[in-house]
Amino acid sequence: MTTTGRAPVPGRLLGSGRTADVYEIDGAWVLRRDREGWSDAAAEAAVMEHERRHGYPAPAVRTAPSRTDLVMERLEGPTMLQAFAAGTLGPAAAGALLARLLRELHAVPGRSPSRPGLRVLHLDLHPENVILTADGPRVIDWGTAEDGDPGLDWGMSAVILAQAAVSAEPYAEAARATLTGLLAGPSGLDEEGLREALRRRAANPTMSEDEVGLLGAAGELIRSQAARDLR
Repeated sequence: MTTTGRAPVPGRLLGSGRTADVYEIDGAWVLRRDREGWSDAAAEAAVMEHERRHGYPAPAVRTAPSRTDLVMERLEGPTMLQAFAAGTLGPAAAGALLARLLRELHAVPGRSPSRPGLRVLHLDLHPENVILTADGPRVIDWGTAEDGDPGLDWGMSAVILAQAAVSAEPYAEAARATLTGLLAGPSGLDEEGLREALRRRAANPTMSEDEVGLLGAAGELIRSQAARDLR
């Protein structure tokens, strides 16, 4: 067992994201630890368990002693982003898969019997948060999930892709094609959800000034591609 300076961790570091690190426990389980101490692992686990009970492809989870630690099923396979880089997944197919995962998520019954129109929203569903396992895609990183209107979830996924598409990064062209795939079929995107997604991304403390600066062009790109849904 090693330490991070805050608390012991069970094994080697497997990967790091914007706010969390993932450590090996054994061949079946990993520990995800929030570096900033903001997350509520119990609430996140409850969302994932709700989705799994209804057949949605979220990883299995176990309880952990710390509020910011989540013990979850170890998943083997590349993320969608890694599959792009390896040439095993095309961006149009990736966009269609994201759209399918959003539709399936919003088909799961909500958690509030008194408000049956609400659904669980992931609010961070993009190619880095989908792992392509031998048993099919699995959706990870549910820390931003909340109950709400599906239009916001579609808006968040579209804005994340569009920000990348209008950037100067080498993956911009692939992000644009993925966005096109996301919006190619019937979607739940609406103007209200898009506006709220843009507002939330602008207020996100993990966004750099340059990333926030891309939001205007990102919104224009989405509206140009989704004119049918935004009427």
